[in-house]
Amino acid sequence: MRRRPWPGQLNGDRGSAALGLAIFVPVALALIGLAIACGRVALAEGAADAAARDAARTASLARDPASGEADARQAAEASLAGSGIHCAGISVVLDTSGLSAPVGQAASVTATVSCTAPLSELALPGVGGSKTLTSTKTSVVDTWATRGGS
Repeated sequence: MRRRPWPGQLNGDRGSAALGLAIFVPVALALIGLAIACGRVALAEGAADAAARDAARTASLARDPASGEADARQAAEASLAGSGIHCAGISVVLDTSGLSAPVGQAASVTATVSCTAPLSELALPGVGGSKTLTSTKTSVVDTWATRGGS
């Protein structure tokens, strides 16, 4: 005995699974791609944080502001290079005034690292533009360390 279709229903539900799959797969792939892109950007921001932390810590170990700035810039660039982030431009801004404070006085050094990274490297291939990753970190200078040639 053959089942008769309802009025307005053509041959049952044939093809509806394929149609549902054709709609679902591109949407699912787009969401997965978006999640990957957001994860890559978050990792890049973590790399900028690490570079700023390394720069501040390196500068805080220096005896004078001039050598502290040079060492901090080098540390930030090395940290970003080691993370695999390729920056179109790196900016390192340091506040090394704490290195001029007299011995025995509490002081700190602050580093701000900015990296302009192309989104094609951070997210999905074919995505244009760039994102500027900026992070500021502070490191305490040893209170009793010799500073500024003193």
